[in-house]
Amino acid sequence: MADRVPGAPEASPSTIDLTGSNGATADAGALVPLPREPEPERDADLRRSDVDNWGRSERMRQLARSIYDPVYTKWFRAEWEGLEHIPRRGGALLIANHAGAIPSDAPVIMHGIEKELGRPVYGMAENLFRAVPVIGTLWARGGGMAAHPDNAYRVLHDEQQLALVFPEGTKGPGKHYRDRYRLRRFGRGGFVAIAMRAGVPVIPVAVVGSEETMPLIYRSARGAKLLNVPYFPVTANMMLLGPLGLLTPFPAKFRLRVLPPVHFDVAPDQERYSRSRVMEEAERIREQMQQAVFDMLRARRSVWFG
Repeated sequence: MADRVPGAPEASPSTIDLTGSNGATADAGALVPLPREPEPERDADLRRSDVDNWGRSERMRQLARSIYDPVYTKWFRAEWEGLEHIPRRGGALLIANHAGAIPSDAPVIMHGIEKELGRPVYGMAENLFRAVPVIGTLWARGGGMAAHPDNAYRVLHDEQQLALVFPEGTKGPGKHYRDRYRLRRFGRGGFVAIAMRAGVPVIPVAVVGSEETMPLIYRSARGAKLLNVPYFPVTANMMLLGPLGLLTPFPAKFRLRVLPPVHFDVAPDQERYSRSRVMEEAERIREQMQQAVFDMLRARRSVWFG
C-alpha cells in the first residue's frame, strides 16, 4: 500500500478529473456535455492511513511487537524497575546508555515501555538508517525518527509523546568490550537543551546486559569507509557464528532501571539556554546513570541469568 507523504495535500477530484463546464464530463462524440456519472461513496476508512507524521505505522508496530516479544521475554528476559517514573501521559525525553556493536537496547526499551505502559516511544537515532533502502522505511514504520532538535521539539512539546535518545551517540556501541559499562561523554548536552526548550523532564534509564549481547572485538576502518558508516564491527558473535553472528545477539539478561525524572527550573521556548548550565546538567545526569549502572553490576550474579 502506498502511503501519502506526511504534509502533502490529498488529490481532489477537480485536480485529477477532466471536466467541462459546471463539472460535466466532456465527450468528443456529444453535442452537449453529458452529465457526470455519480461515483459510489467511498469508505472513509479506505482513505485513512495509519501512518503518522513521522512515518510510524500502528499496524507495523503491532506486527513488530508480536514478532519481537519472544525475543524480549525469552531471549533477553528483560526486567524493569522504576517504571512508575515514566509518566502515563505528557511528553518526556528518555535517555539511556548505549552498547553492543549492533545495539539491542533500543528495541528492548521501546518494546518494554509499549508492553508495560501502553505508550508509544519514538526512537531517535542518526539519519543513517533513512538512507538505506527498505530498512529506512521499516525503521520509520516501527517508530524510528531522525535525531534532530526540531523533530524532538515537535514530538515532545507539540505532540506530548515519549522520545528516546542515546546521548553517547555512536561512541557507546563503538567502544571495545574491554571498556564495557563505562559511559562515554554526553556530547554537548543537546538533550538537556531540547528538554528545557520543550518544557519536559529528562528520564534516565540505566541498562545492564546490552554490552554482552554483541561484544565488539575490532573496528574495521576499511569496512566503515566502504559502507559509509561510523564504524564496521567485528564481533565475538561473528567469530563464533560466521555471517549469522551479524544479526544474532548473545542471550544476555537485560536489567533496566528507570531513574527519577529530572526537571529543569527554566522557562520553555527560549531562544537559547546557558551553555554552562546545559553542560553541568548533562554531566550530572551522566554521573547518576554511571552510578546506577555500577550498582546494578555489583548486584548481578551472572551475565546470562542476572
